[in-house]
Amino acid sequence: MSSVARPTRRRTLIALTALPLLTLALGACGYGSQKDTAPGTSAGKNAPSAAPLSADTVRIGYFPNITHATPLVGEQEGLIQKELGGTKLRSTTFNAGPSEIEALNAGSIDIGWIGPSPAINGYVKSKGKSLRIISGSASGGVKLVVDPKKISSLDDVKGKRIATPQKGNTQDVAFLNWIAAKGWKVDPQSGKGDVSVVRTDNKVTPDAFKSGSVDGAWVPEPTASKLVSEGGKVLLDESELWPGGKFVITNVIVSQKFLDAHPDVVEAVLRGSVKTNAWIKAEPEKAKASANAALKKLSGKELPAEILDPAWKSIEVLDDPLAASLDAEAGHAVKAGLLEKPDLAGVYDLTLLNKVLKAEGRPAVDAAKLGKQ
Repeated sequence: MSSVARPTRRRTLIALTALPLLTLALGACGYGSQKDTAPGTSAGKNAPSAAPLSADTVRIGYFPNITHATPLVGEQEGLIQKELGGTKLRSTTFNAGPSEIEALNAGSIDIGWIGPSPAINGYVKSKGKSLRIISGSASGGVKLVVDPKKISSLDDVKGKRIATPQKGNTQDVAFLNWIAAKGWKVDPQSGKGDVSVVRTDNKVTPDAFKSGSVDGAWVPEPTASKLVSEGGKVLLDESELWPGGKFVITNVIVSQKFLDAHPDVVEAVLRGSVKTNAWIKAEPEKAKASANAALKKLSGKELPAEILDPAWKSIEVLDDPLAASLDAEAGHAVKAGLLEKPDLAGVYDLTLLNKVLKAEGRPAVDAAKLGKQ
């Protein structure tokens, strides 16, 4: 929204809960594609020579996607490593949520940047024992893009074929909720009804759109801007549906075990995250170039300007986890019939984030009554 140092092999994981999510390829040496950032490396160029904190290494996970701009830029610029001092930062990249949760549960990563649906999924599946959401990271960046030759208004969506990334993922739930608000009927399992919801991997969606096999898509960036570059038109920005135009697209989660054992390391990563977000906001063009440079390292290619520029503008980095929007998204999944009503009490632990924010002279953020009990 990643070239790697180790060969990888791929296998598919299916989320074994009531909230189906995206699948992901796993690496040969654990999960995803791994690399280290240590003091003295290019990404750790600002890291001071210092003794490590309570852990010698902290392992983070994120997606090679601009909705994960915070870890992309924070690692690329050495901003997270600087806060860690002598503790080495090791990163692993993923393409979707289930295997990142799997890696967190297996102890292969300690802290991750991830979307709301997999965070809910992981928390519920473990009965609240595996993870906590400890910060926000990004809002926005989701759009309904359509073929203007077939669809000219929101009402025209009825009877058309619209892609979402996967059944039960964050965007799929949002689209089903929007359909229900229009008074239309769709079976959430099959996707059949007044609108045909076609679950399609984001990597495949642009080709499906070009071939005419789908008439549009409710997708995150940069897929949305890719569709626009192929002749699509933005019919609706999801931010228009949320109070204040804000809704969570990326959160920061931590293994509960790691948080209990190494709160100083978690606090240092959060300081790096907060300072990265501040730098992104202060230097958006430099930050955009940094994110694209990180993507080139990870994937071997940059995003072209016609895709990167509009996608970058539609995403807001932030530290507030926008807890009320995550609670609402869970409610939408329940309403759609894709999730049993979850108990999310305690899913947030914002203690360290609020400590970091206070040190920066900023107000505390709220857990919407879903904070640590």
